[in-house]
Amino acid sequence: MRCSLHSLWMASFLFYLLPHCGEAKVHTEAQAGPLYRVLGSPLSISCNVSGFSNKFTQQNFEFRIKKPENPAIEINIISTSDQNFAYAMYTQRVKSSEITLKHLSSNSVLFEIRSLQKSDEGEYDCSVINSESVYQGTYSAKTTVKVIDNSLSVSSSDSTSLRYNEGDALTLTCQASSNTIQHTHLSFAWLLHKGGEDNAQPIISLDRDFTLSPGHDFEGRHQAGLIRLDKMGEATYRLQMAQLELSDQGRIYCHAQEWIQDPDRSWYSIAQKDAQKTMLNVTAREVAPDTLSLVVRISTQQTALQEGQELSLSCNVDTQNVEKRFFSVAWLRGSVELARIGPTGVLSVGSEYSGREKQGELRAARMGDRDYLLIMQPVRIEDEGKYFCRAWPQDRGQDGGFTQGAAQDSSPQPISISANGSRLSVEMQRDVSVNEGDRLRLTCKVDGIKGQLSVTWQHKSTSTSTASFTNVVSLSQEGVLEIDKKFVSRKVRATRPATDSFTLELDEVTPSDSGVYQCAVSEWNTNSKTNSQSQTTSVTVAPTESFVKVNLISRNNIVTVGGDVELICRVKGPRVPITLTWSLRRDVSAVDTILTMYSDGSISWSGEQQGYQVKVQNKSTEVAHYLLINGASHREAGSYQCSVSVFLENAHKKLPPSNLLAVMVQNPASKLRLTSSPNVTTNLNSDVEIKCSVTSEPFASSRYAVTWLHQQSAVNKTMLSSDGDALVTFGTDVELSNRLSMRRTKGPSFELTIRQAQISDRGSYICEVVEWLQDPRGDWYQLSPVSKITELKVIEPANDLRLDMKEQQQLISREGDEVELKCSIISGASIPFFFYKVTWFYTGNSSSVTNVPLVELDHTGLLRYPENQATTGLQGRLRLSRPSQSSFCLRIQRAHEGDSGTYRCQVEQYQLDQEGHWQQKALDSAGPIAVTINVDGGAVSEPQCKLGTWIGIFLVLVICLLVVIFLLVLKICWSKSSGGKKSGESLWAEKVPLETKPGAED
Repeated sequence: MRCSLHSLWMASFLFYLLPHCGEAKVHTEAQAGPLYRVLGSPLSISCNVSGFSNKFTQQNFEFRIKKPENPAIEINIISTSDQNFAYAMYTQRVKSSEITLKHLSSNSVLFEIRSLQKSDEGEYDCSVINSESVYQGTYSAKTTVKVIDNSLSVSSSDSTSLRYNEGDALTLTCQASSNTIQHTHLSFAWLLHKGGEDNAQPIISLDRDFTLSPGHDFEGRHQAGLIRLDKMGEATYRLQMAQLELSDQGRIYCHAQEWIQDPDRSWYSIAQKDAQKTMLNVTAREVAPDTLSLVVRISTQQTALQEGQELSLSCNVDTQNVEKRFFSVAWLRGSVELARIGPTGVLSVGSEYSGREKQGELRAARMGDRDYLLIMQPVRIEDEGKYFCRAWPQDRGQDGGFTQGAAQDSSPQPISISANGSRLSVEMQRDVSVNEGDRLRLTCKVDGIKGQLSVTWQHKSTSTSTASFTNVVSLSQEGVLEIDKKFVSRKVRATRPATDSFTLELDEVTPSDSGVYQCAVSEWNTNSKTNSQSQTTSVTVAPTESFVKVNLISRNNIVTVGGDVELICRVKGPRVPITLTWSLRRDVSAVDTILTMYSDGSISWSGEQQGYQVKVQNKSTEVAHYLLINGASHREAGSYQCSVSVFLENAHKKLPPSNLLAVMVQNPASKLRLTSSPNVTTNLNSDVEIKCSVTSEPFASSRYAVTWLHQQSAVNKTMLSSDGDALVTFGTDVELSNRLSMRRTKGPSFELTIRQAQISDRGSYICEVVEWLQDPRGDWYQLSPVSKITELKVIEPANDLRLDMKEQQQLISREGDEVELKCSIISGASIPFFFYKVTWFYTGNSSSVTNVPLVELDHTGLLRYPENQATTGLQGRLRLSRPSQSSFCLRIQRAHEGDSGTYRCQVEQYQLDQEGHWQQKALDSAGPIAVTINVDGGAVSEPQCKLGTWIGIFLVLVICLLVVIFLLVLKICWSKSSGGKKSGESLWAEKVPLETKPGAED
């Protein structure tokens, strides 16, 4: 019996695989990407491995990179085991330790770059060097890194040095913004660096999740409402400290950090910046002599005024622990209350002065713990009188409510107001609207001029009801321009283009510039103000998103591979400096930046530059930005979007991005045509060849992948396949795979050969061909498959295997005799190399024993007695012989009465195929023979096949023949010795007596 080479190979493979079946698989894992990092910032990537049999052996790692401009080339960076591993472009950076790779443990490392360069963008590969004799698992992991520009800006317009008294209020502002196209968060903090301390202490901060937190030394004051941090607009942060303390002296500044969320959901700081530091000086306030009583004082700079001038009344409150107490302070003229500031700083105005407060002619504010200020401008004749301040102590209860104590008045302050002959009047335009980023221009017309004029432009925000007018810019009567510190960094101008007009110009306005603007004109005579008039107007600044519109269109967003696509990003609105970014979304989570175009015309490419072009076209109502895709491939398919940010007020402001526009890249229509072999009919065990040919004209880059399928009962089973590189892969049927082969010839043609065709090989054979083409980027893609079917019929040779039992249907024998049964093959044995398996079955006269196998001689020559023959009582008394190639005899020794029943013979025909596997070819049965065993010696049928009897008869005949020959020889010898016999004398005549002698004549 032959042994298949395939079986030996499988056995050796299993023998090798068995000892390793229980081992763990090696798994290498790196920090998930893409990781967005800022140019010049550090980069760290962690990498670890698990699954090695020895967990305590230190593993060696290697880092490589594939860059976007040439993704097919892998560049060595650094290795833990080889100091000369790096390619030339990274050698110096590795030697200088700018790039490091350090073990965190035996199975993990940390890869670091101290300062990222633009060329460091790409796909990083972390590989572990296998330290064992087998390979099982994954030994590398990849992470993508994107290097973006640092667009974080932080600035403060406050003075570099400020001086306040203890208990005064402090207000500072800071601008912080970023133009990063990715989704980022900003955290912001105000810090105080005191003299003699190493580190700055946080006053109050706003983290990236918009949670407000005071510093450790400022928690109590924040809880008492004395410290606040407010975000105003898109990029402005305001710090308010109601009561300065001596410990607040130091350098105060703002700090911003930009955070991005990595794919593992962790936040990473990609940039941070500080604004310029402001020196804050806090001077101690003198304590009132009488600390037990409440002292209220009123003061003014000028007691005699002319109509139109400004009246300024200061009110001072002094008592013990004034910084920890609450007061209500009011200004009165006679018995009429002008205004009152409550214990929490809320201003209320008397009914007679509410109209003037709305027009901006009356203002009042708390300037510190002790100081309160009231200003009226312009004053009128009826404002003349005695003014005084009144203060009430306010005790705060556990429920937060206030209890008012006894009032304390200041001494009265007389104010005289004289009329003048001026008829000064001011007029402004009403309800001005302007777009964000544009220039605000206001004009103030003046009439009735008699002296020199000065003008002060003021602004009041309408976002809060308690806001008061603040100065923007002023132009004195001598022509001196003075800009308020909050607008020093802004492009603001105040001019007098004509004798009777003043103008205010403010460039690059933002929504926070909306509100009420006041033009206050004063008339002067010999350095004294004789009259003042003012007028207000409302200004609305429309935010950029309300007038700058961005939308994306295309005339051909569905193209065939190799076609051109033109995307148009239309930016409608006023011409403001913008930064435009093109991005591509290939799936739900990943967004790739293609390029960024800055307002100065420079371009920063973030992705693959190959295949893209840009151009800009200025039109009367819009600016059209074109993104051209030349020779589109599947790599450029996805949803495109353009995003715009405008640069206003020294900060970038992101606008809502455009609509997503899908670009679909389709495969060209397949021109593939096939021909195949006609239906094939073959004999069993013959070789079969089926041919499939390409008859159509191929493309320049055509490659073909072919799959052969076998279809039976509407089910397709893959036999073998060959990919575009001619790599052949077989199906799961091992026996069939051993009989298959395929070759490719010119044309191209694909020829499938089936060796030693079997009946199971019948059916439909499908040749499925897929044409692969190369797109303009060098990537391969497949067209729709084309198939052809060939029917295969396998004809089995006629086999008329038939058995015979010599028409022996009944046999009767005596108990104790030997019974012989014969089964002969009478046809179907003519084909050479047939082997036979014979089985004898027995059925007893009772129903308890039915069709029981007695003995079996298989096709390999193995004789077997089935275990269940014991139920028949024949165990040990059966003998099976094969007298000839086509006959089988069963002998029952010492027959018993219980052996009576029916006996049947079954013969199976087998043949070895070319690979040494047994194939059953035919099967037939003979019988049954009814056997009866008698105890009383009744008539007995002659046995049909007694080999021993025939041998005995043959031996008797041979002995008899030898005896006859012997007697004949003896007779002849005797005759010669006696002189012979007379003619005609019988051979069997009587013998002559011994004494008689022949005569002489004889």
